[in-house]
Amino acid sequence: MFAGSRPADQEPDSAARPPLVRELLLVVGLFAIYKFGRQAANGHVDEAFHNAGHVWDFERAAHLPGEGTVQGLLLHNETLIHLANTYYATVHFPATLLFLAWLYWRRPRHYVWSRRVLAVLTGAALALHLIFPLAPPRLLAAAGLVDTGQVYGPTVYGATPATDSMANQFAAMPSLHFGWAVMVGVGLVVATRSRWRWLWLLHPAITLFVIVGTANHYWLDSIVVAALLSVALAALRLPRTEPVRHVAWPAAAAGPYAGGSYAVPAPAVHTALPARSGDRSPSYAASGAGR
Repeated sequence: MFAGSRPADQEPDSAARPPLVRELLLVVGLFAIYKFGRQAANGHVDEAFHNAGHVWDFERAAHLPGEGTVQGLLLHNETLIHLANTYYATVHFPATLLFLAWLYWRRPRHYVWSRRVLAVLTGAALALHLIFPLAPPRLLAAAGLVDTGQVYGPTVYGATPATDSMANQFAAMPSLHFGWAVMVGVGLVVATRSRWRWLWLLHPAITLFVIVGTANHYWLDSIVVAALLSVALAALRLPRTEPVRHVAWPAAAAGPYAGGSYAVPAPAVHTALPARSGDRSPSYAASGAGR
């Protein structure tokens, strides 16, 4: 079987895999920048609530569905609320890291592409956190929503947002929870060939339901990050693999296989030689000549 005739998802392109130590340092460095950037955007409390009021008014003017409609579905079942809070608190980082680790070992070419897209998306999001601090809807009195994490648990945020040293609660715009989830889903759909691969898009769909239902994000946060991701995907295209070139067999060296088919050699022609005295060749004697 010629190389390249197997499905692309069976054999990883090890030549495209970057050094592991370098990638670990790079990912850790990007994560540190991400955490530092969110902390640097902390503290703009008055501006964050002022922007939250504008976002809420804009959504109502644009006739976007109310976040309370989604939260109402959660509040009917306390177990569902716990599951949503747990999904928000525990799935975001591990799912993204597992996604990158699997791509690194199984789809190195897709790994490099996905890592670049995620880095660009995260950098753009951090810039927007600094430019546009935003209080989430769970903290906005005008929204009338329940902070499900604080009321029902679990939560990753402190009870006092203004003094929360562990996380920046005023970095709702855009939602990296949703942006990373979309990239994970899209990346796995592109990198795999299974007929069930489209089910990976359930991850961003569930994430969107969770971040809105728990009142951690506005609809607009997801719309903005989806737009940023679209720009990143358009600018950073997945590199194509080089086509496999099949070398034709040289005609001179083909021998009986010339032309790609097996050539049956012509039968040898034996020419009878004149008999000589004393010639006792078995083949000559068998013919009966010279008797």
